[in-house]
Amino acid sequence: MRLLVVEDEQRLAKALQRGLSAEGFAVDVAHDGPTGLELARHQSYDAMILDVMLPGLSGYRVVRQLRAEQVWLPVLMLSAKDGEYDQADGLDCGADDYLTKPFSYVVLLARLRALLRRGAPSRPAVLEVGELALDPAGRTVTLAGEPVTLTTREYALLEYLMRRPGQVVSKIELLDHVWDAAADTAPNVVEVYIGYLRRKLGRDLVETVRGAGYRLGTTGG
Repeated sequence: MRLLVVEDEQRLAKALQRGLSAEGFAVDVAHDGPTGLELARHQSYDAMILDVMLPGLSGYRVVRQLRAEQVWLPVLMLSAKDGEYDQADGLDCGADDYLTKPFSYVVLLARLRALLRRGAPSRPAVLEVGELALDPAGRTVTLAGEPVTLTTREYALLEYLMRRPGQVVSKIELLDHVWDAAADTAPNVVEVYIGYLRRKLGRDLVETVRGAGYRLGTTGG
């Protein structure tokens, strides 16, 4: 497995390269955004560990540009920003997971392995469910051709569900990927935001599967 680590803190980058190499990974390192972007574009990697605050080009911009070019390399984003909105922004940009600094190396390795198990399936340029369309590159949502304005959090929640059409997604999974799982976030916040989406996109958009979670259905009244 070949990994790309994009991290401007030299000591951390070396530690990651040394630790991951000891686990059997082939590891390339870049210390700024533009170099990381070029390597991800033109080299073949199984996953990328990407810092947010980088010289030249932020991690947010790097991953957004890759997704705009339909490069679906799995991305684990690292950041000292630990707010729930910061993490939602990372996921909104197209990252697959988000880990805050300081982090446990054991946890980073477990999340990286989870990304590698999932792999990088081909993702459509535009996600579509019924008359609902979400464009990850343009960060736009339309319903029956008409634009719909969503908040950052609503967009992140909808995109996560649209990438799993027909699957039942639990509240815990949504909290983990759309909110900050480490923060003291009440589970009922998921219900609140599901309600927001239903009001904007139709009551039949998201089905509640009692005792299990939510499943994205076809849009309707």
